[in-house]
Amino acid sequence: MNFSERIKKVRPSMTLAIDSKAKEMKALGEDVIGFGAGEPDFNTPERIKQAGIRAINNNETRYTPVGGSDLLKEAIITKLTRDNKLVYEKNQILASCGAKHSFYNLAQVLWQAGDEVLIPAPYWVSFPEMVILSGARPIFVHAGADQNFKITPEQIGNAVTPNTKAIIINSPSNPTGSAYNRDELEKIAEVALRHNLLIITDEIYEQIVFNGFQHTSIASISKEVQKQCVLINGVSKSYAMTGWRIGYIAAGDPDIVKQVNKLQGQSTSNPCAVSQAASIEALTGPLDEVQAMVLEFEKRRDIIVEGLTKIPGVSCNKPTGSFYSFPDFSRLYGKKDMNGKILNGSLDFTEYLLAAEKVAIVPGIAFGADAHARLSFATSLEKIEEGVKRIKDAVSKLQ
Repeated sequence: MNFSERIKKVRPSMTLAIDSKAKEMKALGEDVIGFGAGEPDFNTPERIKQAGIRAINNNETRYTPVGGSDLLKEAIITKLTRDNKLVYEKNQILASCGAKHSFYNLAQVLWQAGDEVLIPAPYWVSFPEMVILSGARPIFVHAGADQNFKITPEQIGNAVTPNTKAIIINSPSNPTGSAYNRDELEKIAEVALRHNLLIITDEIYEQIVFNGFQHTSIASISKEVQKQCVLINGVSKSYAMTGWRIGYIAAGDPDIVKQVNKLQGQSTSNPCAVSQAASIEALTGPLDEVQAMVLEFEKRRDIIVEGLTKIPGVSCNKPTGSFYSFPDFSRLYGKKDMNGKILNGSLDFTEYLLAAEKVAIVPGIAFGADAHARLSFATSLEKIEEGVKRIKDAVSKLQ
């Protein structure tokens, strides 16, 4: 079978592969501790599940408008006004089958061969792949742990060429957990406007922030920035609804929504009607369950970061948000495992951990940062403590 050159350029998602491998080993009875999952380990709140059940019982199971029902769009608008101080009309909103789908749609309608898109690195694994699928070229702007993984306006300016069309901002970040404050976002917005860059802001982890950090949407900086911005969000992370598959965009330019609606109408059509009904409840209801979940994540963050930084040769910034830690294991590279194999990078190191101690983490090379690896703390405190202990044991055996 011959496949398109387009798909040949795309790499499989390493995060999904690691999580799948860990689950496969567990199914075979192996005692694996998985830190690969990119989803909360909490259940969808009961009130949201009941809204979905009511929708089924009320036979709300037919097609809706392609970009989501008016009720869902109104709920999204209400949420954006309440939480982000942003005002949108319904023709600026479109719901899709998850935030990942939202970004894929945008890439397909906005970019083509010859275009360049700025992506801060470390990056979420799917950003560059979806840019490549559009025909455009991802341009990476690197920020290490010394910058708390946050790029500067100067770096953006140096990366811009006549072909640069857009910049992606993911705050809080997957995989690093770093988040930009308002002052930092104002400076990024200023340089983006100066170079006429469309700002794609992925805010899927906005509710999961710690120690009183206040999330700011870059779209809220000014009316001018909002017009030059497409905000991506969804219900998956904040409301523990990863399997319900509802994401959305809010675009300053309604013509973007019109083009995405055209594409979605010829591909998936509307997102699941039952999931839309549940998402209305999620977006308009109280945040008590979300806040309780975030408090638990904060405890876990403190435990995992403290444990990792006590391991000789390992350092780890404390994440501001999301449920990921992104430790640096690079001082262990060049050492040998028990079989005499030299660990040359994050892929070797993570494979060693899985084989030696049955701990699954995601190699940093998947995120454009080979010195690091990603550990999700969306798992119990007991598993975090045992997993960190196993990593320490594995490290102690290296020669």
